[in-house]
Amino acid sequence: MNKKIAVIPGDGIGPEVTNQSVKVLDAVAKRFGHQFDYRYAVMGAVAIDQTGNPLPDATVDTCLQSDAILFGAIGDPKYDNNPAASVRPEQGLLKLRKVLQLFANIRPIDTYKALQHMSPLKAKQLENVDFVIFRELTGGIYFGKKELQADGTVAVDECTYSVEEIERITKLAFEYAQKRRKKLTLVDKANVLETSRLWRKVVQQLSANYPDVSVDYMFVDNAAMQIILNPAQFDVVLTENMFGDIISDEASVLSGSLGLLPSASIGNTVALFEPIHGSYPQAAGKDIANPLGSILSAAMLLDHFGLQQEAMAVRKAVEWTLLNGFVSKDIDPVNNYSTTAIGDLVADHIDRNKDSDVGVNTSLNKSTII
Repeated sequence: MNKKIAVIPGDGIGPEVTNQSVKVLDAVAKRFGHQFDYRYAVMGAVAIDQTGNPLPDATVDTCLQSDAILFGAIGDPKYDNNPAASVRPEQGLLKLRKVLQLFANIRPIDTYKALQHMSPLKAKQLENVDFVIFRELTGGIYFGKKELQADGTVAVDECTYSVEEIERITKLAFEYAQKRRKKLTLVDKANVLETSRLWRKVVQQLSANYPDVSVDYMFVDNAAMQIILNPAQFDVVLTENMFGDIISDEASVLSGSLGLLPSASIGNTVALFEPIHGSYPQAAGKDIANPLGSILSAAMLLDHFGLQQEAMAVRKAVEWTLLNGFVSKDIDPVNNYSTTAIGDLVADHIDRNKDSDVGVNTSLNKSTII
């Protein structure tokens, strides 16, 4: 299989973790006989520095001419700490989502037994946790009209949703639930918000087309509590943009590290894959960032290409590194491995077709691990 992949390293640790994903994809291509053609582009703070634009037209063109996008991270403190900045890195990502019509963000929430000690939850609560959050990505309050009165005393952020916007992601969520445990939970605030009442009405109507999927409804404040009290109850969680932003970050702590979680953004054009963590500028250039969220995003990219066996090889390699303690500083502050070393280990596991956890004998930063 030959595929064109747009690579947008982005800001902060983005380039470092993305480099490891490319390394892993190269190992997949070598082992399974594929060819991946990478096309690099800029977005975010680095794009502002180079062009004055957080999303240059050339980057959009590169994305549209590719089969998928691998993205690193976005954001820079010099913009975060400047409320008066008229151009911000995040504007690039928001615009790209709009231009590419990436209306659905998919975030799988998994836990690893080897990392249960890292989670704030007890091990018993982490048993059988395996759910996916479907977050609407191009509507709602983030994209609504924004106003600030001339005297600066009143601000307005408008939240708007149409039936069409709700229907398209709801159909995807139902179809995904059919392939899993056949349960869908709509998270909303229908007791207060008119937009939430529209979400609930649309989901109720569409549920008739998916009789094999059970549907329940949960207010977002209760959902935030249930994710901590009983996360194993969830299968597919469907929600609007802002609620999804909040609960997906909350759910990320279940795994033990924000650096472990991948995501996919899909819609009407090319799909984008990225770790859910931010740019972590304090770690940039130090080779200490956790690359596994980005590597697992590459696995989702392979799934998108229909390469399930290849994606499983990546996930097995990631599990192997965690099981054997080859982890980054965010997981173990004392005994840890560099970003590059972890990427090498995952790629080597794939390259050598290691589908078990029997051990490894490989060169790692001029030393040998046996």
